[in-house]
Amino acid sequence: MTDHAAPAKCPQCDKPVDPKYRPFCSKRCADLDLGKWLNEEYVLPGNAPVEGIDPGDREA
Repeated sequence: MTDHAAPAKCPQCDKPVDPKYRPFCSKRCADLDLGKWLNEEYVLPGNAPVEGIDPGDREA
């Protein structure tokens, strides 16, 4: 009895992953994902920014 993992699927289109573009199936899907990051369509969870405080003013 052998257990085989299901082939990884591209998070953009669900096609099988191409190792060259992992975790995507193609350059197109990788570029679509990058575009979403650059257009701020993805958001990482965290605390809301506090009004009146500049994040660049934090002490090291």
